[in-house]
Amino acid sequence: MSALLLRRARLGAAVRDVLVGGGRVLAIADDLSAGAPGLPVLPGDLEVVDLDGAALLPGLTDAHVHLDQWAAARRRIDVSAARSATEAAAMIGAAVRAAPPDPGAVVVGHGFRDALWPQPPEAVLLDDVLPGVPVVVASGDLHTAWCSTAAVHRYGLSSPTGVVREQEVMDLLARAAAVEVAVLDGWVLEATAAAAARGVTAVVDFEYADPVTSWARRAALLPGGPPLRVHASVWVDRLEETIAAGLRSGDPLPGVADPVAAERVRMGPLKLFVDGSLGTRTAYCTHAYPGVTGPEAHGLLRTPLPELERLLRRASSAGLDLAVHAIGDRATAVALDGFAAAGVTGRIEHAQQVRPEDLPRFAELGVVASVQPRHALDDRDAADQHWAGATGRAFAYRALVDAGAEVVLGSDAPVAPLDPWDGIASAVHRSLDGRAPWHPEQHLDLDVALAAASGGRRAVRVGDAADLMVVPEPPASVLAREGVAGLRTTEVLGTLVAGRFTHRAAALG
Repeated sequence: MSALLLRRARLGAAVRDVLVGGGRVLAIADDLSAGAPGLPVLPGDLEVVDLDGAALLPGLTDAHVHLDQWAAARRRIDVSAARSATEAAAMIGAAVRAAPPDPGAVVVGHGFRDALWPQPPEAVLLDDVLPGVPVVVASGDLHTAWCSTAAVHRYGLSSPTGVVREQEVMDLLARAAAVEVAVLDGWVLEATAAAAARGVTAVVDFEYADPVTSWARRAALLPGGPPLRVHASVWVDRLEETIAAGLRSGDPLPGVADPVAAERVRMGPLKLFVDGSLGTRTAYCTHAYPGVTGPEAHGLLRTPLPELERLLRRASSAGLDLAVHAIGDRATAVALDGFAAAGVTGRIEHAQQVRPEDLPRFAELGVVASVQPRHALDDRDAADQHWAGATGRAFAYRALVDAGAEVVLGSDAPVAPLDPWDGIASAVHRSLDGRAPWHPEQHLDLDVALAAASGGRRAVRVGDAADLMVVPEPPASVLAREGVAGLRTTEVLGTLVAGRFTHRAAALG
């Protein structure tokens, strides 16, 4: 058994040696230079790394990502800074003139947020800057796409104005943004290496495409598989074929021969949608959206309770974990009702609005709140306008924790960067731009945020999986000295998955 001895690791207030082997933490003691009692290690099998007082912490988990979209968005035209549809269209036109695409190619942009724009996005604005060119621009929340007339015709979209929402967006992006499999695989593996460099040891991949097939293929591309653990989800349209294949959450993905890679890529949860999003004004809420009338004044209920209960029962009985997307307060209540009616438990993804009476139900039902703290900062102005009078129960992270809920953190990349330090900092202090924190009563204490970003682990302990990270000093010291900006840019010296380095800075030799 090969092993790794991490000398002089800071664990809390103490500096100690940590021995890892067989994928686990084997021993912690003041001095393990002579070996660990009862755990003989052959000299040739032991690598020694002196951490010289650097802090050793549990590795970080991003509990909600879309890896294909994140990897691709890093290469798309970024219009996130646009303050109007006209400005966004001009940014796309300038980018295309600077780097013309191949004739007939689709121009793909990403990141617009139109909730506060003075005019709605329309195809004609893109047509004016790029006549006859197919253009598809994904919103920051991935629930809306804005397209040129040429793209409307090419893909047979339902809206002549070029703006489509929800499921049609997912289908459109899968077609319009498609690249060769080998190219996409390379992008995704590059993105996972970047995540490992930020201390990430595991992700839950909620990609809309077929992540089970994709990750079974990618597992063979690198020795030992990707540089982090991947839990590949399945969406409800693939539920029956997943059940027919006999796949259960936690199972190795089929066809992965390398035992190390098989340990890293596993079957994840089923994903279901109850509603849409705040940015697209389809989150299902108690309060009506200002100025909106008709059947969608309160948002969009995508899966009514009876159907949700049926699907939860069906998936749970087949051994699948459950992840239910719910953003508005009415959607969160429906999701909780679904778990209660089906007699099963799982996770609610986002839970951006929660009624006070629903807060204790998370703990009572054993439902995990999977939240993305950066969204509170990015969406504060949109929430103030479109959820006016209801922001006191929006992004209620402290209230959930105080009510006993288990809270885990993620990014929802590419909606926010795949960087858990950004999420931790956003949970601890809800401001990005110098303004006063938005609803600071919902701040999380740093130790709570770190645990929520580390799969619930608060310290490195004997017997734990050796999914670890090394940072120069304890995060509390950084926060005290440099504030939240220093916390957000925390340097990661090393990341280990099952005791193997997946990121190693030069400082660690």
